[in-house]
Formats: sequence, C-alpha cells, structure tokens
Amino acid sequence: TPQASVKMSTSQAENTQSDGKSFEQLRHECLMKGVLFEDPDFPAKDSSLFFSEKVPVHIEWKRPTEICKNPKFILDGADRTDICQGQLGDCWLLAAVASLTMKKEALARVVPPDQEFNQRYAGIFHFQFWNHNKWLDVVVDDRLPTVRNQLIMLHSASSNEFWSALLEKAYAKLNGSYESLKGGSTMEAMEDFTGGVGEMYETKAAPGDLFNIMKKALDRGSMMGCSIDITSSAESEAKTSTGLVKGHAYSITGVEEVNARGQKVKLVRIRNPWGQVEWNGAWSDNSREWNYIDSAEKNRIMQNSADDGEFWMEFEDFKRNYDKVEICNMSPDSLTEDTKHQWAVNVFEGNWIRGSTAGGCRNYIDTFWTNPQFKLLLNDADGDNTCSVVIALMQKNRRKLRKEGLDLETIGFAVYEAPEGEDHVGKDFFRYNGSKARSRTYINMREVAERFTLPPGNYLLVPTTFQPHHEADFLIRVFSETKAEALEMGSKVDADLPDPPMPSPPEEETKEEKGLRRLFEQLAGSCLQHPSFVQMSRKEIKFDGLSLSTCHSIINLMDVDNTGKIEFQEFKVFWEKLKKWIMLFLSFDTDRSGKMSSYELRGALKAAGMQLNNPLLQLVGLRFADENYEIDFDDYLTCIVRLENMFRVFQALDKFNRGRVQMNIMQFLMLSMNV
Repeated sequence: TPQASVKMSTSQAENTQSDGKSFEQLRHECLMKGVLFEDPDFPAKDSSLFFSEKVPVHIEWKRPTEICKNPKFILDGADRTDICQGQLGDCWLLAAVASLTMKKEALARVVPPDQEFNQRYAGIFHFQFWNHNKWLDVVVDDRLPTVRNQLIMLHSASSNEFWSALLEKAYAKLNGSYESLKGGSTMEAMEDFTGGVGEMYETKAAPGDLFNIMKKALDRGSMMGCSIDITSSAESEAKTSTGLVKGHAYSITGVEEVNARGQKVKLVRIRNPWGQVEWNGAWSDNSREWNYIDSAEKNRIMQNSADDGEFWMEFEDFKRNYDKVEICNMSPDSLTEDTKHQWAVNVFEGNWIRGSTAGGCRNYIDTFWTNPQFKLLLNDADGDNTCSVVIALMQKNRRKLRKEGLDLETIGFAVYEAPEGEDHVGKDFFRYNGSKARSRTYINMREVAERFTLPPGNYLLVPTTFQPHHEADFLIRVFSETKAEALEMGSKVDADLPDPPMPSPPEEETKEEKGLRRLFEQLAGSCLQHPSFVQMSRKEIKFDGLSLSTCHSIINLMDVDNTGKIEFQEFKVFWEKLKKWIMLFLSFDTDRSGKMSSYELRGALKAAGMQLNNPLLQLVGLRFADENYEIDFDDYLTCIVRLENMFRVFQALDKFNRGRVQMNIMQFLMLSMNV
C-alpha cells in the first residue's frame, strides 16, 4: 500500500448539487441573470427545518440583506465568539465550530474565504465537509430562518455577521434537515471538518498524563471538546449550581500552567457554545485566585474575561466536573509522541445486510462469522518489536436516515489472529479462538476508534453491529505507523464444477440406476413437478414439489444437447447432483424444519463448489430468504441451479480463462432469459 498522510487534504472537493453544477458555475449563472440563488435541493420550507414536528412559531426565511443594513460574511476574522447557539440542540456541532476557528488552515478549507456580500454577491455560499473519506462541496442559498427579524438558529454575537449561520445551514443540508442535527458527539463534527481521527478519554478513568495529552493536542492543532454525562433525559441541559450545564458539549480552547503563590497550577480554558452561562467556582472570571498570580501572566491569559461563555478552571476541578474529553487529531501523525512521520492508511467500505452479512457480535456465534472480514498484515515492527495501529469504524449516513425512523446503530469490532490460507473464516474458528484486541465497548456512536499495539503478524478484523439482522453501511480506516497491507476477505468469486461422469452402458447399470430409469420412463413427457418425482424425493426431505421456474432452471442446466428436454443420461447426472444438494440442505437444516438459515448459504454454496463474495451473497439473500432469514428447499434448489447455470455459461464463454467475457445485447438477453 502506498504511504499516505491524512493531513489537511488539498484534493478537489466533489460537487454535491443534484444538477452537478459547481458553486462557481451557479454563482456565475445567477450574476449573469441578475437573480439571487434559490436552492432547489434545500428549499426555504418547514421540511428543511423539521421532519418529526410542527414548527412552533411563524418562521420567515430571510436573506442577510433583508435582516440588516451592512451584512458581512466574516467580520474581523472568524472567531469563537461568533458562535452563539440558537433554538436547536446542536451544541456538539457548535463546540466543534468554536475549535475550528482556532485552526486557521482547517477553517479556510471548511469556510472558503472567496465569498462576500459585495459585487460578486448572488445569494449563494459554499462550505466543504469531509464525508466518508472524501471532501464534499455543499452550496446553500442565504435564506435563513428568522422570527421577528432575528436569526433563530446559530448566530454570531455581531448582528451583521453571517458565516456561522450559513455554515450550520450547509451542515444541516448535508444531513437532510436542521432537526437531524439534534444531539451528537463533538468528535463527529470535528472529524467532518478535518478528516482527522478521534480519541475519547473518560476523565474519571483517565491516564495519569491527561493534562499533558490535552496540552500536546492543542499545541499540535488538534480540536478538543468535553461534556458532562446525564443520568436521565430530564437532566439534559440542566444548569448546576456551579454554572456548568449537563449533557451539553463544550469546546476546550486553552491549557496553561501558571505560578500561584509559589506553586504550579494547571488550568483549562473552556467555551460554552451558548456564548453565556459560565463556571462560577475557582479561577472563574473575576474570582480571587487571579490575584495570586503575576499581573503580566494574568493579562496574557485573561485577554477576554467578559461573560462570553468562556472561562478557566483548575484541572482537578475540570476532571471532577466533566466526564468526557474528545480529541480530534488533524492527522494520525499526532497520535505518536513527539516524532513526526507519516502514517499509512487503508480504507474500506462495506455494509451489514440482514439475512447475509448482518451477523451481530460474538454473542451470536451462529451468525457472527458471516460479518464482513478484513485481513491486516502488520509486518514492519517499530522500536520495541510491536506495531501501532489505530482502527476507526464509522457507520455512514445515519443522521440523514433519521427521518425514516432509523438512528445510530450500536457498533464495535474484534481483531483475531488470522489463520493461514482462509478466504473467509468460518464459524468453528470463532468458536475456538479468542480475540487479540477489540473495541472497548459496543456503543451507539457514529465512530468507534481504538489504538492498539500488536506484535507483527496477520490479523483478522471483524466489524459488527451489536444485534444481528441490523442493517447499516460502514467505513473502516486503519492507520498504521509502519506500512501495513489490508484486504477484504471473501471477495473471491469462483466455481469448481467437475464435468459429469460418462454414461454407463445399460448392462452395467446398478440397481439404483435401473430404478432411476423406471422413474424416468414414468416421468417421460411430463415435468419434474410430477407427483412420482416428489414422492421419490420426499423420502429424504420435506417439500411439496418444485416451482415451475425451478424446473425450467434444472432443464436449462442439464439439457447439454440443447433439445429443450432432458435425456436419461442428463437426468441421471441431475439425480446425482440432487442427492448431493439434498444431503447438503439437510446438514444445514439442523432443526428439520424444511428451511435453512440464509446466513448459512455461503457455507452451503461453498460445499456445492461455488464461492460468492459479500455483495453477491447479499443479493442472493435478499432474493431468496423470507422475513425470518430462512430459505426453503425449493428456493435453495433454484438458487444453486441458477448459479451453476450462470457459472457454466460464463466459463464456456471465457475461453482463455481471464475472468471476463464479451457479449452483445442479443447474447446477453438470450442468456439472461434462459437462466
């Protein structure tokens, strides 16, 4: 794998507008026509605000030019005091925006500076966000929701500054609506602003050097947030007697060590996105502790001591009061101590589909093995003969899906030592082998990221939802200090289909073959749905006969001489196959219900000589499984027969065994109609 750094990427962002036009094209068209842009993809309507509730007040969408006399995009530089929370519970986003303003290089990527309310103004603005491993350019018109001429969402402390309100609108558009932004983790937005990778620390169980970790993080430009846990929804945004707010996201904007009365005191500076409501304990604004330090020192770190929502507190008080610290490293380089070197990164996308690859966690051993699997080859150890690796598992598009009643899945992953030569590891491996590393907990967050130190070797990564049958799309990022290879397992599509045996002359037929000939003559001229055929089969398996389409597929498979009928020799070959398929089905139908779990299909097909990858297994599962993720014998037979048909046709066309064939539309239609 090529070495790759995950620093602020300068790669071109993708346009996201449904008509495919870029910000520049759209702005140019509006200027030429002399009109202000109105975004058809995110209209100024209630549906862009809420999907589950009625708007409680009369809202008017107004452009900044209608709200005030001299609107500015950015006034005196984009600053953390430009962020005051509105009516929406998106403090997690605002805490990240406040951190972003302190990182000018990152800010210029997210908030491109080439826009203003001057002669190039056309009512259109654009912002860039990192989304599932690529940068997206999101355009918005500047119609903002107001009540009595006041912005009701995110706004700046200055009434004529609009960059922060428009940034929130673009992020709401990316996620489907303003309401989709309710509740979240600061880390989520910090990653969307940088493409970085996150770490989370619990202050009550923090490493001894947490203060240094935080100081280093700020020094190297990482973004940081913190919050106080709630024990019930009633506590959400409840203000404590000390002026702190529970269940509310704050940003950490400074870490200092000062001399007070001859002792070193560790201080942390925190910002409340509300722009007000501050800590009132030790080291708060105007508290007496400030009198105990040198006045020059005091002036240096107390540049802004108004009631602006920003305050200092002593580190021990901070740990006592706050529960979580979230750090978003601008690149994985920053996860190493003081050394600066590039990390290698591998990225995979995949999905959990119920009935085939949504296997759930290790508690569900019967389906766990069907989850997507990835192989990591950690070869180059660093100094102490270990390999450092950060694994980040992210679920995709969950905010967007909220309006369909879906929320964050509970996700996690496990890492095993990989056995030799396996393309996809089966159930027994997980039954008898424990994991070498795993995510600390299964949690309903957008991303679960962990850092591990492992000896060199081959490892197997299994990402899962907690419960089986839960569907989601995911992205895995694997960062390693030294070059590591990674590949998706079970991605091979192949079939080992031996040629049928030569016919035995009538005088050498076995007793079974003679009986088969009698059955064949009895069936001659009729279909495989004939009662005699069903009866003969029923001795071995419960089923009510084959559907007509299965019979057609069987005839197509066995009719080698293309007469449209099955000769006795062809029927005999089919019978041998059928016996094998029946035994296979019985071995997977463990409770003799006449059905097998669709999750077992991979194993059944492999035993029948056919290997499919995850996308094909997902498709087959969706096509043949019922609502209980089970497949009956008729569908199982249809599936196997059709697949064998298709593999044989492909192999016949692929004369040079290259894994690809050429065909015209006529050939394609003839083949697909006949399968």
